[in-house]
Amino acid sequence: MPPVSAIPYVAAGVLPDTVPTYSLDTVAKGLRVSPSKVLQYIRDGRLIAVRRGGDLHVPQAFFGEVDGRFAVAKHLAGLLSVLADGGFTIDEAMRWLFEEQEDLEGGAAPIDVLHTDHAREVIRRAQSLAF
Repeated sequence: MPPVSAIPYVAAGVLPDTVPTYSLDTVAKGLRVSPSKVLQYIRDGRLIAVRRGGDLHVPQAFFGEVDGRFAVAKHLAGLLSVLADGGFTIDEAMRWLFEEQEDLEGGAAPIDVLHTDHAREVIRRAQSLAF
């Protein structure tokens, strides 16, 4: 049996400790999938994880509600793909997502705008940052 690939996660200090996160078990329960499926989402670049207290966690801001159910934010996977295709490492992507930008709605961070009607603006910005 081939070895399971390593699970990528951001380096210590990239995501401030003040940013709330969910454990992988919480994400799995919320999405109604197995924890191994959540790990696959991380391997595939559909989510980014951070190690806290020895365990992997995912920022709560990556999630919302769709039709009253816990779900990954609508445009997150596409945005992460754009950032990766643009040459961003997962550390750089995480930093950019949570960094306040004064020219976004009231100095918001891209991850906050992703939950609004202006999500496509965040994706356009990410495309313009490529390489």
